[in-house]
Amino acid sequence: MGIKPRPIKGGKMRQVYLGDIQRPILIFGGAYSNLQATHALIDAAQTHGIPAELCIFTGDSIAYCGNPSETLNLLRDFGCPMIKGNCEIELAAGSDTCGCGFEAGSTCDLLSRGWYDFADQQVSADQRQFMGALPDYLIFTHYGKRYIVLHGGFCHVYQFLFSTTPDQDFVNVINEVERDLGAFSGVVAGHSGIPFQKSIAGVTWFNSGAIGMPAHNGTSTTSYGILDAGSFTIHNLSYDHQTAQNAMINAGLDQG
Repeated sequence: MGIKPRPIKGGKMRQVYLGDIQRPILIFGGAYSNLQATHALIDAAQTHGIPAELCIFTGDSIAYCGNPSETLNLLRDFGCPMIKGNCEIELAAGSDTCGCGFEAGSTCDLLSRGWYDFADQQVSADQRQFMGALPDYLIFTHYGKRYIVLHGGFCHVYQFLFSTTPDQDFVNVINEVERDLGAFSGVVAGHSGIPFQKSIAGVTWFNSGAIGMPAHNGTSTTSYGILDAGSFTIHNLSYDHQTAQNAMINAGLDQG
């Protein structure tokens, strides 16, 4: 696919241990500056009876949509455990690109310049500091199993891993994780924006998709996941997509 992953900036990665959790956990990521979808996700968590401290965010709070600052503030106020994705890393560092890992000159690469420039103008110094201080990964145990929460890959936060990605790419990441941190039963990841679950080399890999953008499925719904008693399920998320679209148009982000 021409993906060019790059190492995480800033030297040693920062981890946070969330402890031993014996209750359902809501997994979500890719808010993508979609304020309406983020509100809907918080409502969904309340409907499931899952408190903020058991809602885990896999990164990329800011991206394609029209409310970057407001979306980050909402997540921050919600108080859920969060890791930094490539968007948080680049905005915190004051970089001039999103570092998404798109092939140079591709449609995604060209379009990313518009929303990234807009987001870069909207976020405050305090928000950059907050994003830069987020951990790179989270670790927790759940019903006797050990899990790690990553954004893309382990050594390469920008690495895209889809259900169609060769198994060896997943094995390589799992080996990197276990080399540094020991054995895990599951990997919870984000970045790719498309939900899937698969088992590789005895490890369950789960991606809940993105809440901020549909997964090329012909609908306006997005997705999040729930981990309960060792089992992952994917759930659809409906939100006020018309208002989200209008926010993008008003921000000049309707280029494609």
